[in-house]
Amino acid sequence: MHQQMTIVSACITLFLVLDAPGNVPFFLSVLKEVPPKRRRWVMIRELLIALGVLVAFLLGGRELLAIMQLRQEAISIGGGVVLFLIAIKMVFPPKDGGIFGPVGQGEPFIVPLAIPGVAGPSAMATLLLMTSAQPGREVEWGVALLIAWLATAAILLGSTWLFKIMGESVLAALERVMGMLLIALSAQMILGGVEAYLRAG
Repeated sequence: MHQQMTIVSACITLFLVLDAPGNVPFFLSVLKEVPPKRRRWVMIRELLIALGVLVAFLLGGRELLAIMQLRQEAISIGGGVVLFLIAIKMVFPPKDGGIFGPVGQGEPFIVPLAIPGVAGPSAMATLLLMTSAQPGREVEWGVALLIAWLATAAILLGSTWLFKIMGESVLAALERVMGMLLIALSAQMILGGVEAYLRAG
């Protein structure tokens, strides 16, 4: 993450790592055992929980790094590696039908929809990196996070309609395109971390 990063680029990055199109079939699969009248409420609850977790990482990211004595370069490289692994699964989805593995039955709570469905390791690592690389811009990153979350929530709340209109193949194609973009972003994060580490000596 470099100094020229804007709210717009941060918003786009966060929207990509939240992976709304990829989560549409995942959400529908997890919620298939939930009564139709409760599905929307469950989705709203899980989305709000995810937002709370992400805001906590946004506000407490720098303190967490200080407590764990982690360097910014380590977060950049580690976040890039996690992002790369998730992006690979987006481009080449596993046969069990989801990025995060097989799903359970019944009404979900926190896991797997809120975490790691929406508030996944890549989103957390991205927020940690943003706040550590450019401190003092938490309000701007908060605005970017809120916009990205609202777009993600709108897509997921309309998941049934989107799935019927676009079909599984179109959603899968969108997820692969987003995966390719995330692979490029993860490579940039890793290279930036290595460059910063070498420069620091």
